[in-house]
Amino acid sequence: MNPVIIGGVRFGRGCPLGLIGGPCVIESEAHALSLAERISAITSRRGVPFVFKASFDKANRTSLNAFRGPGIDEGLRILERVKRELGLPVLTDVHEAAQAAPAAKIADALQIPAFLSRQTDLLVAAARTGRPINLKKGQFLAPQDMRHAIAKVAASGNDQVVVTERGVTFGYNNLVVDMRAFPLLRRLGAPVIFDVTHSVQLPGDANGASGGQPEFIVPLASAGVAAGIDGLFLEIHDAPAKAKSDGSNACPLDELEPLLERLVRIAAAVQEAAAHA
Repeated sequence: MNPVIIGGVRFGRGCPLGLIGGPCVIESEAHALSLAERISAITSRRGVPFVFKASFDKANRTSLNAFRGPGIDEGLRILERVKRELGLPVLTDVHEAAQAAPAAKIADALQIPAFLSRQTDLLVAAARTGRPINLKKGQFLAPQDMRHAIAKVAASGNDQVVVTERGVTFGYNNLVVDMRAFPLLRRLGAPVIFDVTHSVQLPGDANGASGGQPEFIVPLASAGVAAGIDGLFLEIHDAPAKAKSDGSNACPLDELEPLLERLVRIAAAVQEAAAHA
C-alpha cells in the first residue's frame, strides 16, 4: 500500500494518524477562515496532520428548502483563501462530472459523496484531474464492493485513492458501523479513513433534516483507531446547534482537542503492538 499524499499530508500504513475535518458546508467566508484557523491550532498542538474540508454545495440535502452552500465559484474562492492564508491543504466534494476540473484547480483532493460512489462518469472525471480522490463508501455497499470504484479511478490513470467508511444503512433512520469493514477495506490496497460524524447521523430523522447521536463520536472514533484506520474524517463546528448543515452529528470544536489527545494515544498503542507482533 503506497501512501496517498494530500497537499503534503500522508495517509497510509506507517504514517501518523491524519485528520480530514471542517464544517459540513461553507456557511460564510469569515466562518470558514475562523474555523479552519482554530482547528489547525488544535491539530498542531496534538501533532495531527490536518486537511481542511468544506463543501461549496450540498446537493443531497433532505429538504428542498435546506441550505446548500455558496455554490462552486464563491465556494472555491473561499477555499483558495483558506489554502493561501493558512497554508492548509483543502478537500471538497464534487457531485457532477463538470465540477471536477474547476474544483481540482483549487482543492488538493476531490471527494466523491457516498451516494455517488457508483457514478462512473463522476469517478472518471475526478480521477483524470490527477488530484487524490477520497471515495466515500456508499451506505448501501459492502466493503468489498468498493474494489470496483477503486478500479474505475485506477483505470483512469490515478492511483492516489483513499476509501472512507461512513456506516451502512440499517433502516428506519439509522446507520451502523461494522468494525470488520476496516480490515476488509484495507485489503483493497487503499488507505482507509473513518468518517465518524456521518456514522452517528440519523438520516432524515429530524423532520426534513438529518438527526444525529454525537455522544457516540468518542467510542466509535476510539474503536476505529484501535482497528487500525489510517485517518479520521470529522465534521467540526464551533456552534453545532446553529450549523446550517449536519449540526446534529458534528463534533463540537471545544471537544476536538481532548478527542484527538485520546486518539493519538490509542494510535501509538496500536503501532507499538504491531511492531511487536
